[in-house]
Amino acid sequence: MQALPAPLLAAINHLLGQAAWAREKLAPFAGHAAQIKLPPFEAAFLVGADGCLSSPLPDAELEVTIALPAAAPLLALQGKDTVMRAARIEGSAEFAEALGFVIRNLRWDAEEDLSRIVGDIAAHRIVKGTTEFAAWQQQAAQNFAANLAEYFTEEQPLIARQADIAAFSGDIDHLRDDVARLEKRLQRLT
Repeated sequence: MQALPAPLLAAINHLLGQAAWAREKLAPFAGHAAQIKLPPFEAAFLVGADGCLSSPLPDAELEVTIALPAAAPLLALQGKDTVMRAARIEGSAEFAEALGFVIRNLRWDAEEDLSRIVGDIAAHRIVKGTTEFAAWQQQAAQNFAANLAEYFTEEQPLIARQADIAAFSGDIDHLRDDVARLEKRLQRLT
């Protein structure tokens, strides 16, 4: 059984170290092993008594398997919830629910880590500026996508609008029904 890579294990345990609630949620499952499958990789971990993760023992029995689709890295761009919806979870329901809850809600407190290096005020300002910059970038990307969509539907109609597609589909349905009625009338005449 392949263990989670040490850097990933350390990063996850760092996040768990910042979230006492997450360690408390996982602590009752001390000694339980789980496996994550992301083709072509498979890795397992063991929950420790303190709620942190460690490498599993070679003879550890897997109680939960989390299978992610190969497209998970791309789905992650749409958010953690999208990845979680695509995941297939098998095994112990209670352990799987606890893992799922922790995965969905665990967040990195970057400001806390940064404050140890540059101080509280500077860390707060850096994180706030980074958050505002990321929000601006996201809004700019959304505006750009909306502008492209408008350009290709209105200015250079290479893409049909949803309303046009819906109207066309409705017209096709209406025509199909008319043809069916016409066929029935023709059958009655013959």
